[in-house]
Amino acid sequence: MMTIMKTKSTKQPVRQTAPSRKEATHERIVEVAARAIRRSGYDGTGVADIMKEAGLTHGGFYAHFESRDALLAEAGDRAGAESVALAARVAAAAPPGLALQAMIQAYLSPEHIGAIETGCPVSALGSEMPRQAPEVRRAATIHIKEMIDLFARQLPDWGQPEAHERAMALVCALVGTAMVARAVDDPRLSKALCAAALKQFTPAVVDD
Repeated sequence: MMTIMKTKSTKQPVRQTAPSRKEATHERIVEVAARAIRRSGYDGTGVADIMKEAGLTHGGFYAHFESRDALLAEAGDRAGAESVALAARVAAAAPPGLALQAMIQAYLSPEHIGAIETGCPVSALGSEMPRQAPEVRRAATIHIKEMIDLFARQLPDWGQPEAHERAMALVCALVGTAMVARAVDDPRLSKALCAAALKQFTPAVVDD
């Protein structure tokens, strides 16, 4: 009778190291700042207010960041990554062939228009971005490109130059619509602006 010997694996399980206290604190500051810049704008976001909201003292700021601009860059990077990730989840959850339509509807939905603090940072901060430090603008640029690429991948002619151009125009139109819809003080007009944009874009998506 043959006996089959089972050898024990020498491979050790990979252990996830918990973030250090400093890393966790850093993440909390960036998370708070990512909401704050969308809520109050770059210029309306102060270091002292962010640290207070994060439950920390103002004096601890420079243990994590070299400057206010360094924090704004990280906060913008976090906000942009969240926005792109959300759009990607919307696309993934949509029925076949309807991903682009779902993304457009989500972007111009009342929930997104009303949630400036957690929504797309480009539509929340676009008018302020040209006056920011290079590292802040770089963080914004990276995620704007990612958003354009994400929209382009949902188009039928993805991979062609025309698809990228259409995606650029579409992203610009969506951002502009959201900015104007948030700017007006008339809720009915805000809703009508989004509805008009949806009427222009979603039939084209369906027809393709």
